[in-house]
Amino acid sequence: MYPAVHEHEKYAAESHPGSVHASGVQDYSPAQAYVPPYISPHVRAPRVTRQWSTGLCHCCDNPANCFITCCCPCITFGQIAEIVDRGTSSCATNGFIYGIILLTGFSCLYSCFYRSKLRGQYDLEEEPCVDCLVHFCCETCALCQEYRELKNHGFDMGIGWEANMDRQRRGGTIVAPVVAPGMRR
Repeated sequence: MYPAVHEHEKYAAESHPGSVHASGVQDYSPAQAYVPPYISPHVRAPRVTRQWSTGLCHCCDNPANCFITCCCPCITFGQIAEIVDRGTSSCATNGFIYGIILLTGFSCLYSCFYRSKLRGQYDLEEEPCVDCLVHFCCETCALCQEYRELKNHGFDMGIGWEANMDRQRRGGTIVAPVVAPGMRR
């Protein structure tokens, strides 16, 4: 009914995890880090998210893209989708599909999928609100922001995925060839 003497010492050690040093000061640091029982060891730490490089309403930071997106959002969406898909689908295909869906009025559902995918690739925050709501309320601003984000990550949006990868393999920038000096007499 009562615990044995050695069991009492074990329970006393558990209730007072620290040991007393020769200085007389008790050490309260636990032998093992305390992990609450409701936290599973298989749970990953939350991902650190980054800010977007430009704001949602900074469309005029790139006036040419702003004009193109307002007149024909299919072009901007196709360029974004090709880069986000890493070249598995072409700009023309994505732009055509977006254009057909645009006629039905549900293009925001299609484009918000790519915004979520872009955010996942670059660990971006879901701001100012959820992706579908951003695309539903301001489709053109969202497309312009995504375009600028990819451009700020080093992509040349006009040349497509394959040309961007080729440029990266060659060293990043295009350099003019070296011209030999002219003949002298």
